Amino acid sequence: MPKVPFWIFILLALLHLSAFYIDVMDVDASQYAEMSREMAESGSYLQLYDRGNEYLDKPPFLFWITSLSMTVFGVSNFAYKLPSVLFAFWAIYATYRLGRLLYGEAAGRMAALVLGTCQGLFLVTNDIRTDTILMSWVVTAIWLIKEWDVTNKLKYLLLGCAAISFGMMTKGPIALLVPVFCFASDWALRRDWKKFFQPAYLLGIIVIAILLIPMSIGLYQQFDLHPEKTVNGLQNVSGLRFFYWSQSFGRITGESPWSNGAGFDFLFSSMLWAFLPWILLFVAALLVNIVQLAKQRFLLKPGQEWITTGGFILSYIALGSSKYQLPHYIFVVFPLTSIMVAALLKSYFEQNSFAGFFRIIKPTQIVVSALLLVAALLVITIVFPAGFLGYALWTLAVIVWLLALWKTPVRSKFFYMSVAGVMLANVFLTHYFYRNLMQYQVGSQVGRYITKNNIDPKEVKFKSIDNALVSLHFYANHLIRDTGTFRPGKYVLTTPPGLDTLKAEGHSYDIVNQGVYYRVSEVTPAFLNPQTRPEAVSTYHLIKLK
Repeated sequence: MPKVPFWIFILLALLHLSAFYIDVMDVDASQYAEMSREMAESGSYLQLYDRGNEYLDKPPFLFWITSLSMTVFGVSNFAYKLPSVLFAFWAIYATYRLGRLLYGEAAGRMAALVLGTCQGLFLVTNDIRTDTILMSWVVTAIWLIKEWDVTNKLKYLLLGCAAISFGMMTKGPIALLVPVFCFASDWALRRDWKKFFQPAYLLGIIVIAILLIPMSIGLYQQFDLHPEKTVNGLQNVSGLRFFYWSQSFGRITGESPWSNGAGFDFLFSSMLWAFLPWILLFVAALLVNIVQLAKQRFLLKPGQEWITTGGFILSYIALGSSKYQLPHYIFVVFPLTSIMVAALLKSYFEQNSFAGFFRIIKPTQIVVSALLLVAALLVITIVFPAGFLGYALWTLAVIVWLLALWKTPVRSKFFYMSVAGVMLANVFLTHYFYRNLMQYQVGSQVGRYITKNNIDPKEVKFKSIDNALVSLHFYANHLIRDTGTFRPGKYVLTTPPGLDTLKAEGHSYDIVNQGVYYRVSEVTPAFLNPQTRPEAVSTYHLIKLK
């Protein structure tokens, strides 16, 4: 089995780090960035606020670490993205350690590389949300608890439970459920019933409970002590009940009002792009493991594991049963799916298992990686034309990809060409697609203008602009509250219909900044096509009233 060289991980890390200069995207990422900025400014770490309003949704860990980063490095893209990218690197490392524990050194490295190069990870190290950190804490917990399972050293169990606790402070009880699903399925299929009843679990529960105390106190003080507060349109809201039940389990029982009509297949459909270029290998690994277990009458043999497959299946059932789903919800189990892919590859490389399947999949993987480069070419030639330099860089990327075809051993060509294809394609996605896309985000463009020109944020108002504008506050480095009347000296962010209304009301003005904008998180074919883009975008004006 090929042992992935360490220098590939260095290149991969540099590629993920290079996304630092891309602006934070509306709506979720910029909301979290602004909340972190406000937290660093106010020092309110236990009670959360979103642009001055009571906030009851995500737990506080992301805001804690990003506000700390902003305190150290200042308010910037770098400060907001750094903690999550570091956690992504740790997730890759923890996946390696868990994969090594289950299948050996070479498989561990391969699993780490599969995770690090899946398209979903490139997304979440750019569009920063809670899922990157959640993934890291969860795979860390699974790795450490497996270390305890193998060595019987209590420290690993307690550290694993600490990781669970921090995962819960990142995105709720799912951080506890995924490890439980992993080990419960594995132990049950081994008929190792004594593992379900260990006195050491009491210590683990105590560790989790103690670490959750600060967050629980903050929720209790902010909401449970103040039933008169209106939160998300409701009164008498318990912050503790919301966190420990409604936000997660309530979406399955129907108690939570959140629903977007996503079906049980929604998350798998998301994996078709998010786990590229490894999705076909994952589906094969999943089917192989299920068929093999059925043939063995649902009893694992010595040396087999069901942590990864069982953890994925049960987690998918739980997440897919929710009435509200988003594509990145499934990313929490990507370390498990990466190890499943590595295990399948190990069987092929070392035992020549599934040779017939790999005769088909090898050329298919090469075609998929080639299509990723074709997609990059479309970005620099059609979507956002890059000129001679872009074409030259793409040609260089193709040469590098062909070198992978030429230089690597025959049996592993498809693997390394897949790695090269997705990494090279993401050079262009990050530095051409996202960089140009974010030029259409009105909040960051106007926020930077306000900061650069020393405009008093208290003098800024809005008029007839249909955009969330969350990033405006972050890049203006100030919470803009839109107060006061439309009087001389005020700045107004508006659109052409808003200008007409102001004219009709008798206002005169100077245009100080203007441009076009688009909801960058909702890209459509009309926007991607330069011929129809002028009809898809809107115009904004920042004016100063005379």
